[in-house]
Amino acid sequence: MAETQRQGPLSHVRVLDLSRIMAGPWATQILADLGADVIKVERPEAGDDTRAWGPPYLKDEAGNPTSEAGYYLSVNRGKRSITVDITSAKGQDIIRRLAARSDIVVENYKVGTLSRYGLDYAALKAINPRLIFASVTGFGQSGPRRSAAAYDFAIQAMGGLMSVTGEREGMPGAGPQKVGVPIVDIMTGMYTAVGVLAALVRRNETGKGDNIDLAMLDVQTGFLANQAMNWLVSGRAPVRGGNRHPNIQPQDVFPCADGFIVLAVGNDGQFAKLCEALGEAQWAQDARFATNPARVTNHGLLDPLLRAAFGRFNRDALIAALDAVGVPCAPINTVPEVFDDPQVRHRGMLRNLPHPLAGKVPQVVSPLNFENEPLSFDRPPPLLGEHTDEILRDIGLAEQA
Repeated sequence: MAETQRQGPLSHVRVLDLSRIMAGPWATQILADLGADVIKVERPEAGDDTRAWGPPYLKDEAGNPTSEAGYYLSVNRGKRSITVDITSAKGQDIIRRLAARSDIVVENYKVGTLSRYGLDYAALKAINPRLIFASVTGFGQSGPRRSAAAYDFAIQAMGGLMSVTGEREGMPGAGPQKVGVPIVDIMTGMYTAVGVLAALVRRNETGKGDNIDLAMLDVQTGFLANQAMNWLVSGRAPVRGGNRHPNIQPQDVFPCADGFIVLAVGNDGQFAKLCEALGEAQWAQDARFATNPARVTNHGLLDPLLRAAFGRFNRDALIAALDAVGVPCAPINTVPEVFDDPQVRHRGMLRNLPHPLAGKVPQVVSPLNFENEPLSFDRPPPLLGEHTDEILRDIGLAEQA
């Protein structure tokens, strides 16, 4: 491609992004942040579904809403946008030309859709044997649900996450809850990025590409993690426990006199320091509480003691005292408070990039930091079809698709 060379460890890599909404675009945004040239293929006029998932919309310098939805802006930084009608012979030719010059393709069409257009892995591999092709779907390329559509919310439910998320039975507000961000989409995007990068490394050894099948339900099943293993080794199905950790105590939300604090004690030494800070050093010597297994077993006895003790303190004073002795704890910040946190500000997680409609657009950037290949955040989420003409010129086509 004729594009200006980018910075980052993937500055030599080209990605053809045939995905939309969240999981696939999250993966390709990771690759873009790492320096890859990511070409986002969108439907003419409509574009990615998330462009319309507002309000809120980005505001221009006069305070008026633009056409760029916040949801879309969260997952498409660093890419170039081209509009292509893949149902047409002309559009299919463009995709094949782009695939011939790409290292990676990421797509999330329904199973069988791309094969109808001659754009599936087998067809593109014939053009580019080194191509790494990743398909992201709800249920994968095989199995009884392979053709079914899926969204994050439904997979959180089907995959068991909501059965262990939410307040426990008998408590106010009890009931299944989804996670407050589309965590299955995000984790599927993360696995997709890991998968294509692993295939890229392997290709350096073999010269061959690969075909990667990512299913959101597989991902959700995979990151049940300790909750799945708790069931597998005990035979007891995990249940919602509110904020309480099922294996380590005390880990929960506790009310102070003027707000809430998250406590995340991880070992017996930290528990002893907690007790001392609370003025209850004797609890750490009590056989019912001295070890983590004992605290888990006797949680019903320990919990009310802790809640009474926490209620005697102001939140910030107690956090300072616990920080001083190395007991993990934290305030429950709102989203604005997160970005006002001195540590988050110091790490530069929030940046403002130039934007053609709004003047600038805020972006929550990659948490990856490389000493030898620093990342550069120099390209905002693209306007629909913003780079169509330049991309077509790159592949020898003068007119727009």
